[in-house]
Amino acid sequence: VQLQASGGGLVQAGGSLSVSCAASGRTFSSYAMGWFRQAPGKEREFVARISRSGSITYYADSVKGRFAISRDNAKNTVYLQMNSLEPEDTAVYYCAADPYTLPSRRHPNDYTYWGQGTQVTVSS
Repeated sequence: VQLQASGGGLVQAGGSLSVSCAASGRTFSSYAMGWFRQAPGKEREFVARISRSGSITYYADSVKGRFAISRDNAKNTVYLQMNSLEPEDTAVYYCAADPYTLPSRRHPNDYTYWGQGTQVTVSS
């Protein structure tokens, strides 16, 4: 599956932004999907994960209550709605696909396919 992320941009602290990731192919619903981010000089970190059906979601503690992951399997798209953004949220955001369903799979190495990333910048 090929993934294409979009929707990043510049926003002020406290604002909101939504990023999306469109997948090619007919097997999108066979993959759990995740969002990761990577700030300059830092390792790529887990942000959120959603099950194949979209009924189960998981979040990093740093974004819990502010971010929401969702998916539309009919449109082969996964979304990340980001609210109450903070300068510390500034990073390149990546979507990724995991063919396995274990909810504990939050390491980048667990994911098979990756999008190209989209920049999110939060100004203070």
